[in-house]
Amino acid sequence: MTAPPRRKVLESLTGLLLALFVSTLSSTVVATALPRMMGDLHGSPTQYTWVVTATLLTTTVTTPIWGKLADLLDKKTLVQAATAVFLAGSVAAGLAQDAGQLIAARALQGVGVGGVQALVQIAIGAMISPRERGKYAGYLSSVTALSTIGGPLLGGFLVDTSWLGWRWCFFVGVPFAVAALVVLQLTLRLPVVRKENVRIDYWGASLLTGGVSVLLIWISFVDDAFAWSSWQTAAMVGGSAVLLGLAAWVETRVAEPIVPPGIITRRTTALAVLGSLAAGTAMFGAAVFLSQYFQVSRGHTPTEAGVLTIPMMAGILVSSVVTGRLLSRTGRIKPYLVVGAVCLAIGFACLAFLAEHTPLVLVALPMLLIGVGVGMTLQNFVLVVQNAVPLAEIGAASATVSFFRSLGGTIGVTVLGAVLARQVAHHTAAGLPVPAAYGEATGTVFAISAGVALLGVVAAVLLKPVSLRTSLDVSKED
Repeated sequence: MTAPPRRKVLESLTGLLLALFVSTLSSTVVATALPRMMGDLHGSPTQYTWVVTATLLTTTVTTPIWGKLADLLDKKTLVQAATAVFLAGSVAAGLAQDAGQLIAARALQGVGVGGVQALVQIAIGAMISPRERGKYAGYLSSVTALSTIGGPLLGGFLVDTSWLGWRWCFFVGVPFAVAALVVLQLTLRLPVVRKENVRIDYWGASLLTGGVSVLLIWISFVDDAFAWSSWQTAAMVGGSAVLLGLAAWVETRVAEPIVPPGIITRRTTALAVLGSLAAGTAMFGAAVFLSQYFQVSRGHTPTEAGVLTIPMMAGILVSSVVTGRLLSRTGRIKPYLVVGAVCLAIGFACLAFLAEHTPLVLVALPMLLIGVGVGMTLQNFVLVVQNAVPLAEIGAASATVSFFRSLGGTIGVTVLGAVLARQVAHHTAAGLPVPAAYGEATGTVFAISAGVALLGVVAAVLLKPVSLRTSLDVSKED
């Protein structure tokens, strides 16, 4: 199968990039607004974390379902459906009257985000060969960078503008989502490659969702609402283990598993999954906790906090564009994954020494390293898997890696948020003022993140060197 002409690809990319922009913006625009948002809604520290976690959780658990549907139904219709769900969640979030309603609306938003982000990757994989994809990295990276750099700045501006306020962090995405729906209808043209008799594994999806949700709820409340050694802990941890065990059992027996064992047991995919877990924790955790640190510990406004995150976002933009061009030129991907994973680990290790009065230049440099690491690894771990599977399996394979990346971010933000809350409580009880307590606690959070990032280094090093293919599909010889 040959790739479509460049002009057709660019036309089809227009709507996809617009949808990707608005879904990414929904996460970054909220980061700097969260402290003010939860203050107005009288939310607790746990609810603060769950405003982020709810979106990540539903993004995570729905991603493989969207991916499986992409192997069965028209991809264009699915992208539009996901965008419409995101649109409904955005309106509901903007109208929320308390923290509970906001969390529920963010969960609905996450269902749409999971579909958009997975399906954009799948659609691109169906149009552009792995080797040629680097030529288009500039477009993808520019859109991602615009939303990730502009998001915190826009969120800070909206919160600091009295006649707008934090609700516009959600309403601002509505016109973009509507425009995406129109442009997708007019421009998106995709080859139809469908597997026959595909069935959705609803049992597996339900068990997986339940198991992960119970585990995250336990992490959020343990040592606060109840003790580590309590019946609640036993019930939640035991219940999660049973549900996840049943999910694993179901996945080995159904015809079309939601997380195909045949894909994740391959060496390349398994290592890509491990690397994606680390990259997901980096991407979501760094944005959430750095914004909180700049506002609570350093006393900056939301707008200033957004400006201070620019080094990380600039690192993502530059490294992803440069890496994409080099990938198209050389076809070699492992060296960039190794370098990116090392940058992530070093960046987080440096931030482990964070405190209330750390010079900003010593914060900016590690942030730049983290941005470079994310730019070199996040999408390329997906590309490694797409390069190894036939076009008919690209939906399930891409969604599987995206699932574990989102899972890493979900668990990472939840665990790190729980650690942060406990550390702040410990330090304030010991007599430290709140800004100093947050500074010390944030350093601890990033020390843990450095350990997680080392998993990404191991995964990248163990990957077998491969050359990216120049065809859309795997040849019979492959």
